[in-house]
Amino acid sequence: MVVEKKRPKLIHALIPIASLIILLTINVMVLGSSAITGANQIALLLAAAIAGIISFRLGFTWNEIETSIVKSISSAMAAMLILLVIGSLSGTWLLSGIVPAMIYYGLKILNPTIFLFAACVICAIVSVATGSSWSTVATVGIALLGIGKALDIHEGVIAGAIISGAYFGDKMSPLSDTTNLAPAMAGTDLFTHIKYMMYTTVPTIVITLTIFLVWGFTLDTATTASDSSAVLLAIENKFNLNPILFIVPVLVIAMIVKKVPALPALLVGTLLGGLCAVIFQPQIIDQVSGIEGNYLKSSFIAVMNSMTTTVNIQTENQMITDLLTSRGMSGMLNTIWLILCAMIFGGVMESSGLLYRIAEEIIKFANSTGSLVTSTAATCIFFNITASDQYMAIAVPGRMYASTYKEKGYKPELLSRTLEDAGTVTSVLIPWNTCGATQANVLGVATVAYAPFCFFCILSPIMTVLQAYLNYKIRRLNEPVHA
Repeated sequence: MVVEKKRPKLIHALIPIASLIILLTINVMVLGSSAITGANQIALLLAAAIAGIISFRLGFTWNEIETSIVKSISSAMAAMLILLVIGSLSGTWLLSGIVPAMIYYGLKILNPTIFLFAACVICAIVSVATGSSWSTVATVGIALLGIGKALDIHEGVIAGAIISGAYFGDKMSPLSDTTNLAPAMAGTDLFTHIKYMMYTTVPTIVITLTIFLVWGFTLDTATTASDSSAVLLAIENKFNLNPILFIVPVLVIAMIVKKVPALPALLVGTLLGGLCAVIFQPQIIDQVSGIEGNYLKSSFIAVMNSMTTTVNIQTENQMITDLLTSRGMSGMLNTIWLILCAMIFGGVMESSGLLYRIAEEIIKFANSTGSLVTSTAATCIFFNITASDQYMAIAVPGRMYASTYKEKGYKPELLSRTLEDAGTVTSVLIPWNTCGATQANVLGVATVAYAPFCFFCILSPIMTVLQAYLNYKIRRLNEPVHA
């Protein structure tokens, strides 16, 4: 017997969303920052169960819902694998002295006053070159966070500067997957898309860098100087700071620039980090393994521990010990749990068309240039919140709005730019989104702690909406392009 499927009403789509918001709010109020260690995952599953019940009542079968869940999880599988490898990379790079060396020389070079500005610029350059915000944050980002913490700068502000630069580069790089996805969904070519993004992206990054530069002049440099001296001394005493160590991160970045996929490139970096630890840091190897007299066994245990579990390099200063700590693959498991639960929720919501139903309502308000761009941006953010994946937040609105932009006489690059301005960069601001959960875990800074300081990510959708309402550089069909 075939059950006729019913079209969901708006109330059907809103009930799971409202339930999720209520549950997450309760978690934060009762549990605070510890909500992310399990309670938020349960909230996502309960909201998914509510969406599932509604889907059943609309005539959808469990097999159809399950297929959608599996498809949703599959779309995030690459991200979860990369997350595991990033965990192991951070461990071997700590053990080998690569990250401590970056922190050491960074403290010697970077003045506290310009640190936030410099951190944003460095991450932007690396991300443009590699096309990957994730690889940038997992390599130079981790080192910059350590430098900033040693300078006694608030970790949320440091992470905000790192992520702002990394996502600027990711957004503007022709090597980035999202930068290629957006024009493909909108129906334009890559370089037209990148050139057109400059109208919104350049003013946004200029404002962001100005904020971080001004912020630097408010820091107490006398306090940071004494803190950084203690860190320098501790690193000098613990590690062999051989310049050869820098070959490893340079090689990883070079591989990604040469379009080697992120997963094998990061894995090579992990293994080279373990090799460098064995060659250059025998005293650290013995400390971590707890074994003396058998260096082969000690090396194997220390490297494996650094890749898989928590490792701290003990010093007399607890703050420095905390700085010289990594959590390996095991430290990423909670984030993977969160991503799995988020993708289950997104899969159930998508299976019966609940997500599309809300998006349809948003389109109805798109009567002018400003309202159309605002509706598109709002839809991208909505999918980042509900589908928990930036690719969904670009692909689905791209498919939805392509014909609307054409019918209203706009060139496709207006849509592709809006998809990036709102879809790519806001993903990192959502704690249960694959991007937000990943960066929070890689940096060890909660999403809610860094989100207010990701000025580039916050300002990007505002800038694209503002220019649309001002009718500035809006490209229409049958009009010449003035680059």
